[in-house]
Amino acid sequence: MSFDQPLPSALSPSRLQDFRACPRRFQYSAVERIPQAATYATTKGRLVHWVLEQLYRLEPAARTDAAARMFVEPAETEILTESVRDDLAVDDALLTKLRREVQDILDVYFTMEDPHLVSHVGVELRVNVELDGVPMLGILDRLDRLDDGTLVIVDYKTGSLPNRNYDSQTFANAELYAALCEASMGELPRTIQLLYVAKGQTIERPVTDVVVRARARAAHDAWATIERFHDEGAFPATPSANTCRFCAYAERCRASGVAVPVRPKS
Repeated sequence: MSFDQPLPSALSPSRLQDFRACPRRFQYSAVERIPQAATYATTKGRLVHWVLEQLYRLEPAARTDAAARMFVEPAETEILTESVRDDLAVDDALLTKLRREVQDILDVYFTMEDPHLVSHVGVELRVNVELDGVPMLGILDRLDRLDDGTLVIVDYKTGSLPNRNYDSQTFANAELYAALCEASMGELPRTIQLLYVAKGQTIERPVTDVVVRARARAAHDAWATIERFHDEGAFPATPSANTCRFCAYAERCRASGVAVPVRPKS
């Protein structure tokens, strides 16, 4: 029996990541579209991203530290909706903590790069294109144009620094963004920069044709499997300690009989 709900009109790198981690997670998030509760970490990340987006919509000379701070209050209005506040049980203490950590991240960010010197093609740039027969949608935090004319994908990260032994996973989404840029603009970005704005470190990786082609082929193969699972009416669950630990749907899976590992006590 197939699903009543259609597949999403486009596959995003994050949804592709969901599918690779666990097809059932993709079913819940992208097919059944079951909302995920906001978390403190994701909310803080959205606040920082919103502030930086507004900052880079200003002319270069106006991109100051003071200007960034002026966007914090409207960011709260935009991001801290009633449902988000309910999910986080926001009170004065939590709001104070959130504001302090966002301000701390902005302090760190301004030590990492000079916004006056950045020349970009777009911020929160939507790239909607068919890639090897797969409808894809990517939203780039920033796409810069360097003085030598080359393009650089810039992605803000508000979490912890990754284990550099797993760079292939760390850069997977951004390398797929590169493939989308080439398909949409006819130009392949040559560098990816991941800015870990809470830690003050940037990690870079050159973009290679071989890797970009591999990412496109992998997306094509995944989409074919997604279509098959959708037609069959079942996306299998692949539970594991790592996959299920932070999954918003773990209890839903457990209730349906999936052997979800018990989360370790913190």
